[in-house]
Amino acid sequence: MSANPDVLRASELIGSAVDAKAATQKKMAREQSAWSPEAFAREQIRTLVRRVFFHCEGRPAKQVVFSAAGANPELASICHQVGEALALETPSRVAIVTREPSDRNKICFLRNDDTTRIKDDAVQLATNLWRVAELGPCGGSERTGLGQYWASRLAELRSEFEFSVIQGPVAGSSSESALLGELADGIVLVLGAGSTRKASARKVKEWLEAGSSRLLGTVLSGRAFPVPQRIYQRL
Repeated sequence: MSANPDVLRASELIGSAVDAKAATQKKMAREQSAWSPEAFAREQIRTLVRRVFFHCEGRPAKQVVFSAAGANPELASICHQVGEALALETPSRVAIVTREPSDRNKICFLRNDDTTRIKDDAVQLATNLWRVAELGPCGGSERTGLGQYWASRLAELRSEFEFSVIQGPVAGSSSESALLGELADGIVLVLGAGSTRKASARKVKEWLEAGSSRLLGTVLSGRAFPVPQRIYQRL
């Protein structure tokens, strides 16, 4: 007695649907196991680097200041991550300019030995990546003026490094932050999730634009992931 063709076709369709569902579940499981907040953050940094340094509108951005709208303990880490990602995107020399205390007797801009370079006092982190200690104003800048000091300092950075990631002071807090925003190729504003108020961020943005700073973008730090990972991995 031969089998009913309709029954066979229904059975085959059910089997195919079960196999497809199982394959989808396995794929989702692999994607979920490979996803993590850390990997997501790295991808966001890489995207930021490409947009800011390589695909920005107008003049090229080679020297960029990262400044927080208020106190932000993650700013130094963000600058370091951006510098590392940038060094992987280009063979050019990259400097991460920190605000770590430095030996002012060595790092002060107005020095008698003109052959001494910034790179001589920097720490090499990779083949094309250096960490530069604080370049903030020292004794001589009181005589030359803050504007002239930073113009000369940034020019010196440009002569030694093709790209510079500069950790700036709190945005809107001093004339120094305004000068850096004007003299560098642009500024990226770092906002704290849950700590930076919208009104404060808007005020800082208006202050930067009024001072002729080129605002290249914003970064949201301290971001939480309250929704399931399977949703974030599809964003």
